[in-house]
Amino acid sequence: MSVMLGSLYDALRSANVPEEKARSAAEEVAGFKATLSELRAELQVLKWMVGANITLTVLVLGGLLWR
Repeated sequence: MSVMLGSLYDALRSANVPEEKARSAAEEVAGFKATLSELRAELQVLKWMVGANITLTVLVLGGLLWR
């Protein structure tokens, strides 16, 4: 059984959506949420990498220009 969002499933069931459709929709949204979380983590790493690169570039250029 896949992970699903219980509150979404309950909301869909209370709106008279058939059980199988409500379950598959809740599982799909949960999968999307997990993927989005992974992308956010990767984006955070990329931000740190770009920041470190810019900092090192400024330090190297500053060292070359102020000799």
